[in-house]
Amino acid sequence: MWQYNGTTIRVGRSWTDDNGTLHSSLWNRYSNDYKTALGLVFTPDPIVESYDDRFYWSANNPKSLYDVTVTDEDGNPVLNEDGNQQVQVGLKNQWIAKTKEQSNNLLKDTDWYAVRQVETSQAIPQSVLDYRASVRAASNSIETAINGCTTLEEFIALFTAPTDADGNVTGNAIINQWPSN
Repeated sequence: MWQYNGTTIRVGRSWTDDNGTLHSSLWNRYSNDYKTALGLVFTPDPIVESYDDRFYWSANNPKSLYDVTVTDEDGNPVLNEDGNQQVQVGLKNQWIAKTKEQSNNLLKDTDWYAVRQVETSQAIPQSVLDYRASVRAASNSIETAINGCTTLEEFIALFTAPTDADGNVTGNAIINQWPSN
């Protein structure tokens, strides 16, 4: 990025120097030597560490596995509109909710069989019953795996697909072990 007297000059915006000269919004097309002659100083953009926002608020700032009560900078509880202390939902509860939602989404396409059975006594095909049972079993297994995590590293491992010696993916990550229809 280019700066003038410590102020970042934005590309595509005009700027005025200390002599009152207005420089065009096309200033970035000037040669680097000319920019330097105008008093502009190039400073590299700061290196931003990458992070996985599923697990971190920012680089080296992990999200909590567990629910956390919210407090202000003085340690006082932050209340919601009902007067109850706000709670930041932890990763475990967030992903259990997502797992239940995924399970419900997988089951809803076959829910009509259960309604039909109640209304007409027509049997649900065994393949549908088996699929629905496997979805519920998968949901329970994923929830058990989530609840079994005690560290962020263990939790992150749930999202890692298994690979062979050559690095080829050989299956689904634990968090994605759902049956196919």
